[in-house]
This record gives sequence, structure tokens and C-alpha cells, in this order.
Amino acid sequence: MYAVIDIETTGGSPRNEKITEIAVILHDGEKIVKEYNTLINPERYIPSFITALTGITNEMVADAPRFYEVAKDIVELTENQIFVAHNASFDYRFIKSEFKSLGYNFAREQLCTLKLSRKLFPGFRSYSLGNLCSSLGIQIVNRHRAADDALATTRLLELLLKRSEEQGKPEIISSSMSFSVRNLHPALDISIIDSLPEETGVYYFLNERNQVIYVGKSKNIRKRVLSHLGNTGSKRALELAGNIAAIDYELTGSELIALLVESGEIKKHMPRYNRAQRRINLHYGLFSWKDSRGYLNLSIDQTANHINDTPVTCFSNLSEGRALLSRLIERYWLCQKLCGLYQTEGACFHYGIRQCNGACIGKEPAGIYNNRVIKALSSYYYENRNFLIIDRGRTPGERSVVQVENGKYMGFGFVDIEESYVHLDNIRDCIKIFEDNKDIQQIIRSYLNRTEVEKIIRY
Repeated sequence: MYAVIDIETTGGSPRNEKITEIAVILHDGEKIVKEYNTLINPERYIPSFITALTGITNEMVADAPRFYEVAKDIVELTENQIFVAHNASFDYRFIKSEFKSLGYNFAREQLCTLKLSRKLFPGFRSYSLGNLCSSLGIQIVNRHRAADDALATTRLLELLLKRSEEQGKPEIISSSMSFSVRNLHPALDISIIDSLPEETGVYYFLNERNQVIYVGKSKNIRKRVLSHLGNTGSKRALELAGNIAAIDYELTGSELIALLVESGEIKKHMPRYNRAQRRINLHYGLFSWKDSRGYLNLSIDQTANHINDTPVTCFSNLSEGRALLSRLIERYWLCQKLCGLYQTEGACFHYGIRQCNGACIGKEPAGIYNNRVIKALSSYYYENRNFLIIDRGRTPGERSVVQVENGKYMGFGFVDIEESYVHLDNIRDCIKIFEDNKDIQQIIRSYLNRTEVEKIIRY
């Protein structure tokens, strides 16, 4: 069964705008079986340019039901149905946003007639609903009104279903859905997909023996899980999907917390299908030490050769590390020889072309040279050895906290901003202790270098 949907709104962004009209047409694949249509009071002003486009005025919606008053109808109409719309992501995001404001997680399998039309009716200059229907001979009485656009989309769906049969490609419909249940483990409860949150966290795939076979993190757990279940791009991806008998997840709010949890869980469970991306595969590191002459030296080496040393940063392979070191040499005028990239008894090559000040042969004082090395490495060290990283929590009233003390990762926790956010001791009391390692250090440094967190408290 298909639930063909069209909405009209006060604007283009579900973050700031609201729905003014919704139409739902239920179709069994052969004929229409039910129709539903209502104006909705958006509880905000409808701009004049929107009224000019849709014909829906503020007066028309003044006595219309608010979304929460029709929410139950929409849930019941679309339950166990495939959500169909032209440019489906637009309608779906608006409806999902309205439900989210009510504390309900609206999740449906989607089919976009715009994307499907590009596959089955190639060659048209435009695939907007109006132009496409005109090209295919589908009449729209009142364009940009939900009931008429939904009816036109339904007629378009019928043509698409017919075209797929004529071409002997009925599977193109199912393969175009946002989620397909093909080739999945018989023990996997498909209904759990509807309950997965579209929020940040860590997700777990378990086999029929309840063993963790994959751990991942995402800013949108449901979307990422669906991408796994619908991935047919490789034999390994199909094998993974076929072995998923259960799905679990943990919300983190903060992407940093998700990265930390993912890293720890992969090391803890050693999941079979995480082999290609385990963070313990960062086998190479950038190391620094001072030689007998007092000069700071740098090198890229296997971390296994430095069991008692903490690398400045880590790499998955030798070439990646050498590339970074070469950039540091160029930018900070470092010596190739002292960075291990030029083996010689005398001066390095760069000294000969006046791109090195002679640290390799003792011509440049160690103190001056070392200052440049320290500056080159500064972005890989914490500015302060004792600090708390405050970032998003799992709810609007909560914040996540990551603690680093004496340069060591201590762990993370969550605090209620109403009760303890302003008290340092209370914030530190929420920390749950976790293991520190080079991968965790790399995750934190990398995250702080590329992401702006809410706050860093130094103490």
C-alpha cells in the first residue's frame, strides 16, 4: 500500500516554517482506496508571496485544526504504508519536524516519484511536478494545493508502476525506496526500523547469537542504519546485512562522544565487520625527541616500535605520515635531515637550495630551530593540560562533558544544565572513567581542530 502525500507550507525550511495544508491518498497499487485532506493552522503568519503561490490565506486557516489535532489521523493513515511524494524529502522532513515538536518519532519507508521518474521517463527537460504532468498528459486542476497535487502525484505513481512492469523491471520500484527489506535476516524485527532515532549516537548490529558484529556512529542513526540494510554495493555489505538479527543503539547528542564510544566499543567487542575501519589500524605515528646536540628531531615510525612513547598524531599508513611531515617542513622551514626524510652525513638538500637554515650541520642554534618545531606541532597538543569540553547533550536541557586532566583523557558524562552546569565540581562528578589511548587522544585533538564545541572550561 502507498500513502501519496502532498503538503503546503509557510516557507521552505522545516526548521522555521510550518504546514498549512496536507493531503493523503491511499493507493493499493491498482486504485485509490481512501482520500484525506485538511487545511492546518500553522500558528504563524503566512507570507503574501506564499498566498500568491498557493491561494491559502491567513483567514482560511484561522479556524483550521492545528497539527497536533490531526497528528493521530496522519499516523494511522500512513502506518505500514510507503510514504510517496514528489521530491519526497521535502514533504517528509516537514512532517517529521512537526511530529518531533510533539515528541513523536515519525518514520516511514519513502518513495520519491521525482527520482523514480528520472529513471523510468528519461529525457525530459524538467521533472518538476507541473512540467512532468504536462509532458505525460496528467491534469492538475489547482496547482500548489495539496489535494490536487497529491492526486496528480498518484496518477504519476500509477504510470510509473505501469512503466516498470512494461520494461520488465518491477524491482526498480523497491530498489528506489529509502529502505528495502530484501535479503535480511529472518529474525530481524523490521518494525524496529520505525523506532530508530534520527539523532546522533552509536549503533550496534548483533547476530543471531547476540554477538556484536558491527559498531558505527552517525549524526543520524536511522539514516545510517538504512544505508547499511540497503547497501548492495559489495559482497561484504550484503553479508553484513544478511547477518543482522538485532539492532541496538545509544544516543550521545555530541558527535565527539559518539566517536569516543565507537572507538572504545570496537576495541571491546572486536566486531567482525569493523576490521576495515578499526582505529587500532593507525599503525604509524609522528614522534619527536631531542638529540645529543639539543635539536628536536621528528620522524614517522610504526607505533609498535614506540610502546612507551605517545605519538604526536597517528596515521593509517607510512605515506600519509610522510606527506604531513613534508608539509610541516615546507611551512615551518624545518630541516629534512632532522625530520628523517633526508639521509646524509652532511647538510640536507634544502640547505643547499637555501630552504634550511643549517640546523643539520649545527649552523642554526638549537633554541631557535626548536621553537619552530614546537610551533609546527602546537596544533597537535592541547593548549591546556586540564580542561573540560562542553558540547551538545542528548536533550535540549542536557550537555555532554569530556574531561582531560594532566593531558590524559579521563572519560565523559552528561549534566543537567538547570541543576549543575554552573558548578565545576558537579560537572566533574558526572564523569565516568574510561581508558585513555593514542586513538582516543587523536580523536579529541582532531575533533577540536575541526569542530567548534559549545565551551571549553580550563582549570
